[in-house]
Amino acid sequence: MSTTITTVNPATGTEIASYAAHDADQVEAAVAATHSAATSWAATPLDHRLSRLTTLAETLRERADEYAALITQEMGKPLTEAVGEIEKSAVTAEYYASEAERILADEPVEVDGARAWIGYEPLGVIYAVMPWNFPFWQVMRFAIPTLAAGNAVLLKHSPNVTGSALAIERLLVRAGFPAHLLTTLVVPEQDVPSTSEQLIADPRIAAVTLTGSNRAGAAVGAAAGRAVKKAVLELGGSDAFVVLADADLEAASTAAVAARFTNSGQSCVCAKRFLVAEPVAAEFTRLFVEKTRALVVGDPTDPATRIGPLAREDLRNQLHTQVEKSIGQGATLLVGGQPVEGPGTWYEPTVLSGTGPGVTAFDEETFGPVAAIATAADDDGLIALADASAYGLGLSIWSTDTDRAISIARRITSGAAFVNAVVASDPRLPFGGTKKSGHGRELATAGIREFTTIRTYWVAG
Repeated sequence: MSTTITTVNPATGTEIASYAAHDADQVEAAVAATHSAATSWAATPLDHRLSRLTTLAETLRERADEYAALITQEMGKPLTEAVGEIEKSAVTAEYYASEAERILADEPVEVDGARAWIGYEPLGVIYAVMPWNFPFWQVMRFAIPTLAAGNAVLLKHSPNVTGSALAIERLLVRAGFPAHLLTTLVVPEQDVPSTSEQLIADPRIAAVTLTGSNRAGAAVGAAAGRAVKKAVLELGGSDAFVVLADADLEAASTAAVAARFTNSGQSCVCAKRFLVAEPVAAEFTRLFVEKTRALVVGDPTDPATRIGPLAREDLRNQLHTQVEKSIGQGATLLVGGQPVEGPGTWYEPTVLSGTGPGVTAFDEETFGPVAAIATAADDDGLIALADASAYGLGLSIWSTDTDRAISIARRITSGAAFVNAVVASDPRLPFGGTKKSGHGRELATAGIREFTTIRTYWVAG
């Protein structure tokens, strides 16, 4: 009996499309075809592989409106942000088209009596488990450097963005990549754990990458460990946004709203915990709440909209439970705090003050438009609050004294530290976390080399 996956528009609650899930035979055929494509692609000259990236960037821009509309329809992202997601993917393709030859070039090593060098060679098929919150960018962020390095991709995307997953597969073919070099598996949610375990154990799969929850990451990481295969895990975060007493509060509060509420708060790299020096806490909080109230919640296809719906009803229910628990634990609700009545899965932009360790909105990752404010008397207190998290993805510090801010950043554990700027990914810089935010890196030099064999060559005489 076949299983059907149905996608739903979270802005309206109406069904978009239904897709037949792949059965065991179809999964096997996909693995075989992708493995065959990987073998041929690895032997393809690098300059040809990189020329496809240039075409990919062009194709993304040519079809930006189509792809952005699909993103907005499937997961509710405001359309202006969806267009930005496609453009960022195109910029990344151009970056690797320009830089991959340099990054992957053999590196000579001086040794006595021999000629030696280090090579970077493709691994094969990389199994990718990707999330719904950036349906194109999350895949492109990993897939572009991975394909440039000579690998193939077996993609298991989130079921609620199945249309985007299949569009990405067609996109690669339109851009001139060989058929099956990126193959999408359509797998229902309940079958993902068993299917992933089987695929990771398959000798035709060389490595695995996952962006998602800690539970999913632990399962995939454990399966990769049993199979003795490399895994790159990006597992979310509860980023600290630290406001020192000498910060420009107008700039910091404006950035704080952008940092928390982009993608309607549904991003691993969104700032979630706002840690403020006590002397400026009242004024920062006033500005933050005022600017949060001004956010436009509405039709995600309207250019004026800043907050769209949450992607699924279960996610909204989970977020509301976290808010209610936090209030019960002593947090103060300053604005929002309720689901929006009517069709779709909307939630009010919400700000909680008086949080800290022991309060759910501070301790857990909140994946939606909810901000938690905590205060401390001095720098040491702010550092302690910032590090009082199981996560370690990004960090943003605001101060007019940048040397002081950098010194504080060095005392806080995170994969990235931004001073007087909102944490963001950039193809020129490695992206990834520490602690329960995962391990391994995407983007930049580190990202393209993650899925290569770093091979030593030694030629005597």
